[in-house]
Amino acid sequence: MSSVAGKDYPPVESRLEAEHVRAFAVAIGADPDAGVPPTYAAVYALFSTAVQLYGDAEAAVDFAHLLHSEQEFTWSRHPEVGEEVVAAGRVEEDVERRNLRFLTYATEVSSSGEPLCGSRMVNVIRG
Repeated sequence: MSSVAGKDYPPVESRLEAEHVRAFAVAIGADPDAGVPPTYAAVYALFSTAVQLYGDAEAAVDFAHLLHSEQEFTWSRHPEVGEEVVAAGRVEEDVERRNLRFLTYATEVSSSGEPLCGSRMVNVIRG
């Protein structure tokens, strides 16, 4: 298998819908009236774009042997309910060590052309 390090995926546009944000807040025990919970970034930054990586035949992610090992987010500012965001994903690193594949995936999220949030996750896949 060849490395997909450096591969970019097309941007994904989404709106932070009040109903979905509220349901997420309730599900995690946060105040649904306090706006967008910081962990909602997993939805608009990561899950919205990671499907491209996971569906990419060239990346060949083996879910049967996948371990989600790290995840982090950084913000320029927190988004508002109803805001339109654009997330674009990129494979930062794809290396194999001792029969383990380390696949690092990052996203950059913007709103109205301005930086909003970044995410980074590391998946470890047993060979």
